[in-house]
Amino acid sequence: MNRGRLLLIGFVALALGTFVSVMVYRTLQAKSSQDSQPGTNVVVAAADISVGAKLEDKDVKVVRFPAADLPPNVYHQKASVLNRGVVVPISKGEFILANKLAAENAGYGLPALIPPGMRAVSVRVNEVVSVANFVQPGTRVDVLWTGTPAGSNEPQTTTVLENVAVIANGQKLDRGNAADSSGAPVITLLLSPDDAQKLTLASSQGRIQLALRNPVDTKAQDLGGVRAASLYRNVPAAAAAAAPAVRHSRKPIMAAPAPPAPYQVEVIRGDKKDLAKFGENNELVK
Repeated sequence: MNRGRLLLIGFVALALGTFVSVMVYRTLQAKSSQDSQPGTNVVVAAADISVGAKLEDKDVKVVRFPAADLPPNVYHQKASVLNRGVVVPISKGEFILANKLAAENAGYGLPALIPPGMRAVSVRVNEVVSVANFVQPGTRVDVLWTGTPAGSNEPQTTTVLENVAVIANGQKLDRGNAADSSGAPVITLLLSPDDAQKLTLASSQGRIQLALRNPVDTKAQDLGGVRAASLYRNVPAAAAAAAPAVRHSRKPIMAAPAPPAPYQVEVIRGDKKDLAKFGENNELVK
C-alpha cells in the first residue's frame, strides 16, 4: 500500500514536471520568435576612418540589422564602397552612407574633397599668418592683403576674400587639436575660380594674412582699404612741418607807370611866338 502510494506520487510529480517544462519551452520559443525580425546585410566601418582615405576591404564589414532600424542610403555589399574616397570622418561601427563618400571614380585624398566648380589653392604661411596654427581643416577664414597700390606711395591693407573654407593644413585633411599641430608651411583654401585668381595675384603683389572667423558668422562685410595715415590719431608738429608746403601763385610785379609827357602851350605876343612846356604839376619846364 505504501509502495503503491509512493509510485503514484512519483508518477504525478513526473507528469507535472514534464507539463511545466513543455509550457516554459513553448513560452520562451514564442517570445523569441515574436522579438526576432528578419535582418538585412549592412556595410559598417570596421575601424576609425579618416578624411581622404581610400576604403579597403579591411576598413569595412557586413553586419545584419533589422530593416526598420536602418537609415536611408546605406550600402548592403562591400563591393559598392571599396576604393571610394572618404569625405567626412567615420567612426568604428558607423554605417557607411553615400554622403560620407566621394562620388564614384572621383578618387580619394584631396581631389575627392573638391566639389565640382571649385578649386583648391595653397598659400605659403608661417605661424603668424596661419593664426598660431589654429587654422585647421574645416575652419573658415578671411584673407587680408597688404601692399602698395599702383600710383600710390602709401601702403594699405584690404580684405580681398571673405568666409573661405580651409580644406587642408599641409597634408592634413582632417581637423585636429591646434596644440598638437606642427605648423605646416602651406594652407589650402577652397575657392571659386575667380577667387583663386584674386588670391594668386594678392600673394604675388604683397603680403597676405589669414583672419580666423566663427563658422556660424557668414555675414559679408563691405570694408574699404585701411591706409597708414589712418593709424595715427594726432599728427605731431614735426610731421606737420615736414609736410609739403602749399604753393601759392605769385602775383606779377607791375612796373611803375611812366610819368606823363610834358605838354606845350603856344604863346603869341604880337608877331612873336613862344612855346611854353608844363610838367605833371603844371610846373613850367625850362
